[in-house]
Amino acid sequence: MHKDSDTIYALSTAPGRAAIAIVRLSGPAVASVIQELLVQDLPQAKKASLKKIYDPSDGEVVDVALVLWNPGPGSFTGQDMAEFHLHGGRAVVDRVLSILDAHPSLRTAEAGEFTRRAFDNGKLDLSEVEGLADLIDAETEAQRRLAVRQMGGALSKQTETWRELLLRTLAHIEAWIDFPDEDLPAGLWTEIMDQIDTLSSEIASFLEKGAGLERVRSGIKVAIIGPPNAGKSSLLNAMAQRDVAIVSDAAGTTRDVVEVHLDLAGYAVTLADTAGIRSKDEQQDPSFSMIEQEGIRRARDQAAMADLVLVLCDASHAEIPRQISGLGGLDRRCIVVLNKSDLLAPGRALMDEGLDERVMDSALGRFFVSAKTGEGLSVLLSNLQEIIIDRFAVSNSAPALTRARHRQALCDCVDALSRARQAGAPELMAEDLRLAQRALGRITGQNDVEDLLDIIFRDFCIGK
Repeated sequence: MHKDSDTIYALSTAPGRAAIAIVRLSGPAVASVIQELLVQDLPQAKKASLKKIYDPSDGEVVDVALVLWNPGPGSFTGQDMAEFHLHGGRAVVDRVLSILDAHPSLRTAEAGEFTRRAFDNGKLDLSEVEGLADLIDAETEAQRRLAVRQMGGALSKQTETWRELLLRTLAHIEAWIDFPDEDLPAGLWTEIMDQIDTLSSEIASFLEKGAGLERVRSGIKVAIIGPPNAGKSSLLNAMAQRDVAIVSDAAGTTRDVVEVHLDLAGYAVTLADTAGIRSKDEQQDPSFSMIEQEGIRRARDQAAMADLVLVLCDASHAEIPRQISGLGGLDRRCIVVLNKSDLLAPGRALMDEGLDERVMDSALGRFFVSAKTGEGLSVLLSNLQEIIIDRFAVSNSAPALTRARHRQALCDCVDALSRARQAGAPELMAEDLRLAQRALGRITGQNDVEDLLDIIFRDFCIGK
């Protein structure tokens, strides 16, 4: 592990030809390095200055660049920092990096080391660091909004509010333990219990509401399931607007899960095409292979894990309820899609297929489409987008859970509060409340996170 006393540097923009390339430095030797490269005193702090960059080895001008000098502790890392905004030609960047590499006071930064120093110096807490990482990785508008809110400290502020309530409750219990013979306020014990109940209820409610937002960050999963030859692969290709899956009239063409990533209404969606699910009777046929059996198992697993399920049936088939029954029925994640509507006779009604309201009670909706002609696809996509927005709406102000470790920490907190509520002795209650407080502290990195730090910062870019 390198020390914060090292002075580090890195190219913070993407390598290659560009208009601008930014090289940043952080550490105690930054001021002297700037003076050597500029051959003059430090520029004005926190103000961009146009300066010539010299090679100290021969005095040659390497570039004319904007130089930003930002002394600590008011910088991003909390240390002295500098940025050189160079012309982005490869020769210029390579020459400047070689000069810095040869400097005895400098070393190249590791992945995420600038942000690690910001965390170590109290400029960011751990949840804000994760928000910054998510912002860099954001590919959709919903992911961007979620990351900005996290980076702005929304979850940190909510966690701190709960932690302060815990501290007050713990202080009351400590007073009960330390001064048992004193005249403590009447109703203190009832107040303690009420505070524990309130906190436990708030966190439990937050956990319930925040479940969907974890999916916004990682991607909402939508599975397409249906019997063989219903047109699942054709629907996947039509929704993706490109040939992703192989399409064939032969049953069992799709044996494994085929995924495609879409941006729907600003949300990252992973759409999965699965193997056709045969009925139990069909699976008894001697021609039914072990490969198809494994494909069906994976299809059912995908459906079980999915946030939404497109239940695809052949609209030209006379026994649609039987098709749905063979797929395992419907629930509130399911959207019934009746494909091959182009094969239906004009005016043929949905009720003629026997798909009455009793079958549809649990589903989110039903749509006629033709993956072949494109009929009905825009309506299906529009409704799918509305369902996603309704279920996974990202607020601009409320805090949100974005990672499994946040959820685990809050679950541990709720468990500790539950034990405290049932503890018979004040001493046992106080210990459980301390455990609850430590669980909250793990979210912002106040305690029990040392093993996580290397993993989190390793995923950052060099120069960030």
